[in-house]
Amino acid sequence: MKMSENVSPSKDKEQHPSASSTSSSRHSISLPISRVRLIMKSSPDVSNINQEALFLTTKATELFVQHLALSSFNDGSGKDTNSLAYCDLANSAEENDTFQFLTDILPRKILARDYLKTLDQMQEEDTDI
Repeated sequence: MKMSENVSPSKDKEQHPSASSTSSSRHSISLPISRVRLIMKSSPDVSNINQEALFLTTKATELFVQHLALSSFNDGSGKDTNSLAYCDLANSAEENDTFQFLTDILPRKILARDYLKTLDQMQEEDTDI
């Protein structure tokens, strides 16, 4: 027997997840499937969820979060401190066209005094008109 023919069935299942091997395919994702199912069911348009669709949505979400984190880390101050901060995510959402839709979810943080100054300026402009 050649070495290339000696393949264990468990490795084959992990490389090619199918409907019958859901337990092995769940090991290839790190997000909780039950939470993703709960979020998907919160939509009024969704009545039932196919297991394959649930798995693919979970995996796609995981890959998207990973892409956002890596992009934010590489573009932000994470290289210097070897960490990822909220401001790195907010900057990526604002500056990168791919993540532009996240600007409302990840707004840049501002200090309360800066917000109050901006609010006062807006009120002064309204009274001048």
